[in-house]
Amino acid sequence: MPSWRLPGALAARLHETARADRWDVPVASFAAVLERSAGRAFATSPDSRELERHLTSLHLEDLALACACASGHEGAWEHFVREYRPLLYRAADAIDPRGGSRELADSLYGELFGVVERAGERRSLFQYFHGRSSLSTWLRAVLAQRHVDRVRTTRRFESLTAEDGGSKEPPQHDPDPSLVQAGGVRQPHAERYVEVMRRAVSAAVARLTPKDRLRLGYYYADDLTLAQIGRALKEHEATVSRNLARARRDIRRDVERQLRDQEHMSPGQIQECFAAVVDDVGALDVTDLLGKRKDSRDERSKERPEGASA
Repeated sequence: MPSWRLPGALAARLHETARADRWDVPVASFAAVLERSAGRAFATSPDSRELERHLTSLHLEDLALACACASGHEGAWEHFVREYRPLLYRAADAIDPRGGSRELADSLYGELFGVVERAGERRSLFQYFHGRSSLSTWLRAVLAQRHVDRVRTTRRFESLTAEDGGSKEPPQHDPDPSLVQAGGVRQPHAERYVEVMRRAVSAAVARLTPKDRLRLGYYYADDLTLAQIGRALKEHEATVSRNLARARRDIRRDVERQLRDQEHMSPGQIQECFAAVVDDVGALDVTDLLGKRKDSRDERSKERPEGASA
């Protein structure tokens, strides 16, 4: 935050211009957002004319919406989902026309609502929107960066082979049938790693709450959208996305703990386990892991915990 404060009269005028009152954003809260934006734009305290010129050039209505969403305002969130979800899906399809980035777009809602808590405070990704570009432009940029991050992560998994960087001479005999191909490089323990991962992920999923398993089942096994899951569980789409993201993190941490403490694996071996599953995604059947049965509808109704529809 800057050491100076926005003049009250200017803050009130910009608050009115942004129509921030329709989202119940207090003038003081909006002033703090404007000060944060100006603090990013000026290295030193600006004079009043420079400050006003900068602030009036911002996308003020977008900034007010982002401020309301960051605070969890239900009406603002409904407006955001209605107006910006189609945009996010179009941007995702432009990144990957095969639909591979749709899940990335859905998971972004959790970050926007606020997944991480620090000192008991929910931190929303909206707090990094400063209004210098439109909200739609900023969202496309964030989605594109998430795609780049995912590609980098995948490449790190795929590069875990032959750490010495040297090329391997192809064997002059028939390979051991226990050896499988992973990323084009022979992984001597890949089959074992896949089986270890199957056990670890199954155990981690079993330790989730019934509602978390139900939510994961709806999303991964039944292929429901966030909106459909939200209607089924009486949750907001952002809440569904946030809970899915938390469950995925919990599963990964649980799996890493099992591999370290029960399988006595080194950090490198743990990475190779994850890489083995990345290279052979068919090895883990999410339907089996989530305990789905033929009469899934009856099972879901039995598994639904008390209060799940609240």
